Amino acid sequence: MNEIELLREWDADAPPLTDAARVRARFRLQQVMQAPAAPVAVSGVGRRPLLRIAVAGVAAAAVTATVVVTQDTGTEPRTRTVSATTVLRGAAAEALRTEKPVAPRDDQFIYTKEVIERRPVGGGPVKRWVDESWSSVDGSKRSYVSELGTKQWVPPDQKGAYSWPPQEWSKLERLPLDPARLTIVLREAGTKPDFSRKTRADEWPKIQIFLSGLLRHSVLPKGLRSTAFEALAAVPGVQVLPGRTEFNGHTAIGVRYVGPSGGPWADGRRVLLFDAKTYQYLGQRERTTVKFTKREVEQSQYLVASGVVDRVFQRP
Repeated sequence: MNEIELLREWDADAPPLTDAARVRARFRLQQVMQAPAAPVAVSGVGRRPLLRIAVAGVAAAAVTATVVVTQDTGTEPRTRTVSATTVLRGAAAEALRTEKPVAPRDDQFIYTKEVIERRPVGGGPVKRWVDESWSSVDGSKRSYVSELGTKQWVPPDQKGAYSWPPQEWSKLERLPLDPARLTIVLREAGTKPDFSRKTRADEWPKIQIFLSGLLRHSVLPKGLRSTAFEALAAVPGVQVLPGRTEFNGHTAIGVRYVGPSGGPWADGRRVLLFDAKTYQYLGQRERTTVKFTKREVEQSQYLVASGVVDRVFQRP
């Protein structure tokens, strides 16, 4: 209660907090108020008041997971229970804390180095690829893309070409840094957004896949990654996997989306993975079928390096 009182008086004689400070303060308050054996209550309250208005009456699933973490003192492990909302909002705060603002020029390229591993379901040899790609910032130049080891040149965008979420930096910069408004803009897929209309239940599967697609970008305008994590926290059907998993040397918490039965992108096969202590985003894992076969594999992928460069084959 003392910490809550301090937070209440924080703004009394001080200048307004920055967005990053507000996210960290809110996240700290959630941790203070969270009972050790109970999930954090899920609400639509976000970093900005509009989030509560836009998603009123629609609560994200508060499915919890017990994750074992080691105390800083190195003594016996302890357990704590977290919800998807806690993890995603923690990831939003961590993204704000660690991001390095960039301002690429239209004639530059976004460099991405990613590792992809496939493990056959039921056992077998593991295949591993290291993919490096150079994507034109504004789409006006040829890009060089590698996917599962297949490398190819991609021609410049044709006039009138359309992709969603947007790929061009100038369009990414125009996306709102308000979680509720971002949700609605993505929902409308490039058409004029109606911020007064409530989101229908059948639209959430599409929204979550757009948010996941946005998070796949290795480099984003300042604040956009954090906003996307917060928006995802308000999607009904986002839940934490029970237990813990190991991922790229980390003890990880998995978050997935499970939507209406039979709906598209709603089978929960794709899992976003976060560090169990810091909630830093680590990568993703999904069960998929190898193209042109019936063989199922567990595919994991994570980012190794990224940045802005002046030409193809240059590395940051």
